[in-house]
Amino acid sequence: MIEFNLEVDASGLTCPLPLLRLKKALMDMASGDVVKVIATDPAAHLDFGVYADQTGHQIIQLIRESNKQVFYFKKK
Repeated sequence: MIEFNLEVDASGLTCPLPLLRLKKALMDMASGDVVKVIATDPAAHLDFGVYADQTGHQIIQLIRESNKQVFYFKKK
């Protein structure tokens, strides 16, 4: 189990809201902190992947379940 500093539940939200929730959470976090994001939007991994590539934040784990995806992001 990965330790995290903050959890963002974006369940039931569609693009771009899960990404906006992640961005807002990261603004208030310190470098090296980890945020856990729960998303039910099946395309969330695409948005989050591009965002990580563009910003340098790291997706340290992605867990896919039948009805949701759980992401762990480490702030750069």
